[in-house]
Amino acid sequence: MDQPDWNQLKAFLETAEAGSLSAAARKLGLTQPTLSRQVAAIERQLGVTLFERGGKALVPTATGLALLEHARVMGAAAEDLRLAATGQSQAVDGVVTISASEAVAAHLLPAVLLRLRQQAPGIVIDLVASDALSDLRRREADIAVRHLRPAQPDLIGRFVRDAQAGFYASTAWVQQHGHPRTAAQAAQHAFVGSDRAGRYLGYLRQHGLPLSDANFSCYAENTMAHWALVRQGLGIGAMMVEIGRATPGVVQVLDDVPPVVFPIWLVTHRELRTARRIRLVFDLLADALLPQPLSPPAAAPAPPAPARRASGR
Repeated sequence: MDQPDWNQLKAFLETAEAGSLSAAARKLGLTQPTLSRQVAAIERQLGVTLFERGGKALVPTATGLALLEHARVMGAAAEDLRLAATGQSQAVDGVVTISASEAVAAHLLPAVLLRLRQQAPGIVIDLVASDALSDLRRREADIAVRHLRPAQPDLIGRFVRDAQAGFYASTAWVQQHGHPRTAAQAAQHAFVGSDRAGRYLGYLRQHGLPLSDANFSCYAENTMAHWALVRQGLGIGAMMVEIGRATPGVVQVLDDVPPVVFPIWLVTHRELRTARRIRLVFDLLADALLPQPLSPPAAAPAPPAPARRASGR
């Protein structure tokens, strides 16, 4: 069997990346029929189906995904060869997609991406803010910031650190309701929930908080909406300590309750680590997400002084 030539592999790679023949053809400067013939030729040579065709979209099959890893390695090597030949081997550019939870994407990553921009201005970051896990195997992201260790054998992960989340309420809420410090006191106050199915309630109970459905004043599954409700004074909610301490107008409460501890992992596909831009962004993220010095926690506001009674004099 003849080996596919690089043009055919490149046609396959760009089509898989773009998700359609028309988008890949525009990027390669080819006509769509020409690109379609190149993709069909490599499928015919290998005797496999590389794409599932549904309308205008093309989704790689399991065989296509397996071939895609090797094509990516060849593409990265070809790019390094081109840069070395043109004297641009130190240049790093291209698009890197990073997936992270909404809170991490909104509050922790912007400062990291500014540092990246200063170090490698040719890299463009596509930031996907979602609490759902992106499928790295289908290239929904190049790098993911996760709170779970990767289980798939073709993914590699680097454990960055254990992070902590505490419980917070708005300053105005504390002034009105007091500053609860213990788990027993928590049962007397309102909380902002994240779902009505009881999952969040069950987790809080496992964490030692004797709560019931009656403790929830409102619900918001979206992390940033949840945090906005806490800041508005609708009840107590949980947030990463770095974010909570950097947010004006909120106070950490339930001081005697242990913090919620969870891991931070950086995850990418094993083959993507061969791409220079992926390696650079991956290593910078790992360094930037290490523990940072925390400023002292905000002091709880003093309760309002009781009004003085008129003396009658």
